[in-house]
Amino acid sequence: METSKFFPIVETQDEGYQKTFKNCAELVPTLPRSKGWWLDELFQYQGFWMSSFPIRGSMLINDHFKTRPTDIIVATSPKCGTTWLRALVFSIINRHSFDFNDHPLRKLNPQELVLLFEGHIHKDGSTSFLDELPSPRLLSTHIPYSLFPKRMTDDTSGCRFVYICRDPKDVLVSKWHFSNKLRPKEVPPLSLEEAFDLFCNGVSHYGPFWDHVLGYWKASVESPKKVLFLTYEDVKKEPLGCVRKVAEFLGVPFSPEEENKKTVEEIVKLCSFESLSNLDVNRSVAKRSERPVSNSDFFRKGEVGDWVNHLSPEMVEKMNQITEQKLQGIGFNFHGLLLLHAVRMM
Repeated sequence: METSKFFPIVETQDEGYQKTFKNCAELVPTLPRSKGWWLDELFQYQGFWMSSFPIRGSMLINDHFKTRPTDIIVATSPKCGTTWLRALVFSIINRHSFDFNDHPLRKLNPQELVLLFEGHIHKDGSTSFLDELPSPRLLSTHIPYSLFPKRMTDDTSGCRFVYICRDPKDVLVSKWHFSNKLRPKEVPPLSLEEAFDLFCNGVSHYGPFWDHVLGYWKASVESPKKVLFLTYEDVKKEPLGCVRKVAEFLGVPFSPEEENKKTVEEIVKLCSFESLSNLDVNRSVAKRSERPVSNSDFFRKGEVGDWVNHLSPEMVEKMNQITEQKLQGIGFNFHGLLLLHAVRMM
């Protein structure tokens, strides 16, 4: 049994898991640390700030996960459209298995259908749970690309990643709201100013945000058949085109018959913020002991540019400067968004 103060208790009889648990328990106390956004601590692991549980999840994936050529990983930095992308990819992959009027997404939250990789690698204290999932396995992650084992990221592996990023100003605002939902009532709220400083300094879950984006962007350029790079803003603007792009990337393009039947439109409608957020399952405020957040907490506004209602001009200027500096010369930027921001601030 693993009982380190940094981790939830997980029982395992697997000797390999026990060794990884021991290695992680010895490593974490030696890492640079910072206070987290709610009550957790963040540790700097291989250049990224993470809480102890996903650090161990990453180590378990590296040490024990047996990849398949059909594996599909939905990857995001937190608060970049994770719930939306989970729903879209699940619907695309399983569109021949379910009727849209009686679809699993109408009864279950997307995170129950596309499981968190670094969390469920712990389940049952071995890889047995993930090993028993049918192919293609569809998993979700916040883990930076550089932390995955070569057997998953190498071009010879058939494993594919669908990644979505978002304007960092909207990410900050969304994360700040979400974090305050997780803070106990007896703890003072996290101020926007404090959240801003943490985020700009790279101290956020799986951050620095910009390094997370860079890792997946560079991988998408070097291995376009392995990593598909999307932006939240593009999916909002052209959802039909983006759904077709994802289907093509995953090797399941829409047939002429499906186009005639408006299958793409059905998927976009089913997975829209308006549709998902109004379902009973996603309006639930119930919280479970193992997850101190309700389904409704994953749905706030689903808008582009809400940062304008929260950030000062000085905050916007600093964030834009960091973004331009971090993304300089890589072939990807938020310049279109920066121009839009300038108009909105006038």
